[in-house]
Amino acid sequence: MTGQKQLGNAEYFNYSGSMITYDARCTCEIKSRIAMAKPAFKKEKALFTSKVELNLRQKLVKYIWSIVLYVAVKWTLQKVDQKYLESFEMWCWRRIEISWTDCVGNEEVLERVKEGRNILQTIKRRKANWIDCILHWNCLLQHVIEGKIDGRVEVMGR
Repeated sequence: MTGQKQLGNAEYFNYSGSMITYDARCTCEIKSRIAMAKPAFKKEKALFTSKVELNLRQKLVKYIWSIVLYVAVKWTLQKVDQKYLESFEMWCWRRIEISWTDCVGNEEVLERVKEGRNILQTIKRRKANWIDCILHWNCLLQHVIEGKIDGRVEVMGR
């Protein structure tokens, strides 16, 4: 209670560019980020579908990924979240190399763009870099995680 008003529970709220849900899952955040990235991709569609070198188009796709992966280091990914991210990845690759009338499987799309499924590995790499940075700058946390706290171990019963 604040004053005369009773506070309620929120289903979700935005905090520091990230969507926080009541159940602490990141599915809504991922869907929201993908919904922001798709219009950005479509806005530059002429560039992605032009005769620009494939290497440059790949870099541009990964630039669009940065919209989705902005706060990815905070995510705890479940299987459904991984499927959403992999689907978005394939959606991007299909848009730069494949005509909508072609009936082409995912593996062939990846061969044509000379890529693999990289979005989940990118998230893992970013998480590892983030943890490394935190450990580098927070010595106490580093000592706790690595078990390097100095002290005596008391042996009882001798």
